[in-house]
Amino acid sequence: MRRLFPVLVLVALAATGCGSDNPAAGTSAAASLTTVDLVVGTGATAASGKTLTVTYGLWLYDSTMTDGKGAQITAAGSALSPFVLGAGTVISGWDQGLVGMKVGGQRRLTIPPSLAYGSTPPSGSGIPVNASLVFDVNLLNVQ
Repeated sequence: MRRLFPVLVLVALAATGCGSDNPAAGTSAAASLTTVDLVVGTGATAASGKTLTVTYGLWLYDSTMTDGKGAQITAAGSALSPFVLGAGTVISGWDQGLVGMKVGGQRRLTIPPSLAYGSTPPSGSGIPVNASLVFDVNLLNVQ
């Protein structure tokens, strides 16, 4: 079963009309999940089974850009309802890529299609089939 993540992407896209007429232009597939801590937090640590509160920005991966960010899909600072890490309620790239992150930190996740939406992206999301994605995630709280 495909995980619906994040539902708020669809709401944000409907409200703002974000996206590109040709979102796949200049993109290529990321080979594997990569994580880069842009800011190392000092608070509680994200672990499987913990409930996380985050904000994020979402871009299509573009190998020609130094930061990998191609067309923006969701504005930085977008909120997501709290979710349980490792429970399969978010895409696998998040379940794997956020482990070990600390509250107050910001992490960039570059996620290949196999750990994102693969051949079935959310309808109307602006995410092409088999797209690699770049998320900048801010960890606000761990419960």
